[in-house]
Amino acid sequence: MAKTRNSTSSRRGRKQQDRAKLKPHDRTLGLSVVHPKAAGIDVGNEEHYVAVPPHLDAEAVRRFGCFTADLNKLADWLQQCGIETAAMQSTGVYWIALYDILSERGIQVFLVNARDTKNLPGRKTDIQECQWLLKLHVYGLLKNSFRPEEEICVMRTLWRQRQQHIGDASRRIQHMQKALTQMNLQLANVISDISGWTGQAIIQAILKGERDPRELAKLRDPRIQASTQQIVRSLEGNWRAELLFVLKQEYDSYQGLQRQIQECDQELSKHFQTMRQKADPEELEEVPRNKRPHGNVPENLDLREELYRITGVDLIRIDSLNVLTAQTVIAECGYDMSRWETEGHFASWLNLAPRNKISGGKIIGRDQRKVVNRAGQALRNAASTLLRSNSYLGAQYRRLRSRLGAPKAIKAMANKLARIIYRLLRFGQQYVDKGTQFYEQKYRDQQIRMLTKRAAGLGLQLVQSA
Repeated sequence: MAKTRNSTSSRRGRKQQDRAKLKPHDRTLGLSVVHPKAAGIDVGNEEHYVAVPPHLDAEAVRRFGCFTADLNKLADWLQQCGIETAAMQSTGVYWIALYDILSERGIQVFLVNARDTKNLPGRKTDIQECQWLLKLHVYGLLKNSFRPEEEICVMRTLWRQRQQHIGDASRRIQHMQKALTQMNLQLANVISDISGWTGQAIIQAILKGERDPRELAKLRDPRIQASTQQIVRSLEGNWRAELLFVLKQEYDSYQGLQRQIQECDQELSKHFQTMRQKADPEELEEVPRNKRPHGNVPENLDLREELYRITGVDLIRIDSLNVLTAQTVIAECGYDMSRWETEGHFASWLNLAPRNKISGGKIIGRDQRKVVNRAGQALRNAASTLLRSNSYLGAQYRRLRSRLGAPKAIKAMANKLARIIYRLLRFGQQYVDKGTQFYEQKYRDQQIRMLTKRAAGLGLQLVQSA
């Protein structure tokens, strides 16, 4: 009985010692000042409210307009106060002009997420908001959002504009197909894509006044699988004037968007020439057959060579990554991976990492962030193509898909692709695919080790059959 009491008291003593180690030595609740010369800016459409520490100016909160002259006055006032850093929320696109002006003046700007600056409940005014931003920033409670270098910002703007034109062009194709279907011209049922050479030639002839199905069928490309007779039958319909008018407008709009896409390609080509070269494109190997350019790839711009020239890494060698996906990732993230401490931080920024809600050491749920990350979505689309890939990543995706289901497997493999891209760009390595057989053998050895360990725990011995 005495031994039991002594053991119980010793355990209690050890627990108290462990708790004492966890207690902080400083029992005060004071916060240390991280940015003494800081400012908080509440950005708006028509006006901006700026707050500085009261000891730097008698009028600590001021209101400025949104015009360029007003922004210059705002920057002058901050420089007079000796401000070194400023915090503002990423509200729409209103912050961009002010961000550029303050950066040119040598003021470090912290672009913060509005989710991280939630104020206490109650009525909120613009004056209170800028003061709250100032208080959080002074004590170092805000983290800076990612904003790439200027040359990457230019590339991102041009690439997003091009992607917008491609989306608009695809909608014009849908509208043209709808007008043809309403006239019972079933051209889309006999050719795979009416935006191809045959489809556009037939539509152009229709708009010029040709109505004879046999004459229209003569415009068929020899590579089309549908026969001439099938195309003739698909072009027998009613030629309603109002639908022909709609078809003409959509066709003209589509052609205009194609010209704008070519203009974006020209601007991209000019911008690439201004970027510093890291590798010689002549060192590139021949592009694999399954990675040959297709789809909406620029015609007069070799994106693979340009990306290799500025990054020194051939991202196209990664399985499931084509040149469009690689360009999207570089345009959104840049090629300087030192902005993220680890590959896990990079994957989390792309919204490809789980966000678990942990309480008491247990996962009680998962937080679904509403994040629109173009690079992360591009990697998800690339990961979904690994199903039939005869590669290491393809074998890993198929195993995860059979165990977790397609959605989780796609996100997991997109996370894997993001980590590979991080390593290649950060350390300058080249990707080498080890193949399906290597992965299968590695997985088999892992299963054997696991079974051997479990058998040893049960006092058994695992014997491999001949």
